[in-house]
Amino acid sequence: MQADGTAEKYSGAIFGPLASSSDGDARRYQPGMGHWVDGSGCCALGALFVESHAMGLLTFGLNVTLDGCIDHTQGIVDDELHDYWTQLMDQSGAMLFGRNTYELMEGAWPAVARDEKAPRAMREWAQKLEAKAKYVVSGSRSDFPWQNTIKVEGDLREAISALKANTERGVLVGAPKLAAALEELGLIDEYRIVVHPIISGRGPTLFHGLSSARHLELLSTQRFKSGVQALHFRRKAG
Repeated sequence: MQADGTAEKYSGAIFGPLASSSDGDARRYQPGMGHWVDGSGCCALGALFVESHAMGLLTFGLNVTLDGCIDHTQGIVDDELHDYWTQLMDQSGAMLFGRNTYELMEGAWPAVARDEKAPRAMREWAQKLEAKAKYVVSGSRSDFPWQNTIKVEGDLREAISALKANTERGVLVGAPKLAAALEELGLIDEYRIVVHPIISGRGPTLFHGLSSARHLELLSTQRFKSGVQALHFRRKAG
């Protein structure tokens, strides 16, 4: 795999950057607590509940253009952007994907992780993604050979609430369709929206079809050399 080609296809990195694909069956999840490795080499979650003394946050993060487009081809890719997402992943206890976004990741980053000629920032992201616990939902796929992948299934609200309770450092989700389902359930606590100075004039767009408006509180902003702005929000109380 050519590193440059990966950068063009997966603009900036996280969660199948600017991913616009459907995320599979967003209503089927179940964490349970404690997990085992099944015969396929993929992790599956059992039903043992482990008490947690601190519930982690569920944070949604994604790249987006000025007009809300989340198409992964519509973004500015550079080391600074990769490093930003890598740092956020480091701070989180786990990643959460829908199946299609997960498969974008699976199809690109393992090869980059092994490529000694890959750019430093891309390879670091890829290697740390491989090492991170990756939760994924799918109603059509059961075999997940990529290391540290944990398939979850069952009721979405109960499953993700349990996952948050058992992940003190929090969970990072970047799958658009899945995130919309989580938002409808009021499960997302914080938002990391990286805005690219581009007007794409096309979709898909962020949180399209949400049933009602959400009011957020701005916590911080960070400007990159490229003109990209990283915005950090949390759900507004009340």
